[in-house]
Amino acid sequence: MALLSEFEQRQVAEAIAQVERSTDAELVTVLAARADDYTYIPLLWASLSALVLPGVIHYLSGWPGGHGLLIFQWLTFIVLSLVFRLPRLTTRLIPRAVRHWRASNLARRQFLEQNLHRTMGNTGMLIFVSEAERYVEILVDEGISRHLDNQVWDSIVQRFTEQVGQGQTLQGFLDCIQACGVQLSAHVPLTQTRNELPNRLVMLP
Repeated sequence: MALLSEFEQRQVAEAIAQVERSTDAELVTVLAARADDYTYIPLLWASLSALVLPGVIHYLSGWPGGHGLLIFQWLTFIVLSLVFRLPRLTTRLIPRAVRHWRASNLARRQFLEQNLHRTMGNTGMLIFVSEAERYVEILVDEGISRHLDNQVWDSIVQRFTEQVGQGQTLQGFLDCIQACGVQLSAHVPLTQTRNELPNRLVMLP
């Protein structure tokens, strides 16, 4: 299922087009369902639980004994490996620093993959969101950063992050694009009409 419907994606594209009418900046938006599948995380937690939990139960109650303890460990590992694969549980098991590190890496890869580093005047701008991690980042090329310090985007990112956490991803995109447009039109105004990159919202599964 798409993170945003086609109609909602068109709203984002129209908002980008509106902003680009008054700035040389080239905006690209990317929405990822998650930054990583974190395959090793459920296995790690299931392994630790299978080692500790049956042993603790055996120590406190004496059950199970012998081969039963080994079978209990296997069953615990298998069951928890499957349970911990549920997306919401997996996300909760991952340290916040790890989630944000993975999301930040994906954002930087997308900046390059979307060719934002090759725009005329180095005025590429990426608005990146990873929903599972509730992570938002704005990346800009030097043609924008020389006019606008990165701290300019902090409050915009913070507000957008709150909206993602509240399930208001579409409204977050629209508000973020508009807020960025205010800064860009003032500091990186339009000097020539062009549209080097597509305005569509890039969706990552």
